[in-house]
Amino acid sequence: MKTYIPSANAIEKKWYVVDATDMTLGRLASEVAKILRGKHKPTYTPFLDTGDYVIIVNAEKVKVTGKKLDQKIYFRHSDYVGSAKYTTLRDMMENKPVKVVEKAVRGMLPSGRLGEQMYKKLFVYEGPEHKHAAQKPEELKF
Repeated sequence: MKTYIPSANAIEKKWYVVDATDMTLGRLASEVAKILRGKHKPTYTPFLDTGDYVIIVNAEKVKVTGKKLDQKIYFRHSDYVGSAKYTTLRDMMENKPVKVVEKAVRGMLPSGRLGEQMYKKLFVYEGPEHKHAAQKPEELKF
């Protein structure tokens, strides 16, 4: 018996919309990463992008548990000496809540070209509005 491997044009991609209101950041990110990778489909193949498109709305209303708001640190560096910047989760949620959700999901995807391909299918919005109504996304509940 031969193993079935779907061809790139045989993979059917759907659109899903997820409301992040009162969802825990890590649990939301892991479920969304599963959908982006395609692990929810029977045709999942580790070396192919079989996942679907995901739209996350209300990113500003995502919650975290414990003391993460003050203890979780985001680090960035511009490759210049002494240019390290540290930002707490509380500051990121006030200024860039979309970035928080994007970074959480990105960390759960594979690194490399395949991971970049999957990450491009993620769309995060701060409020309840999104511009993908033409794709007729289905609501997804976790």
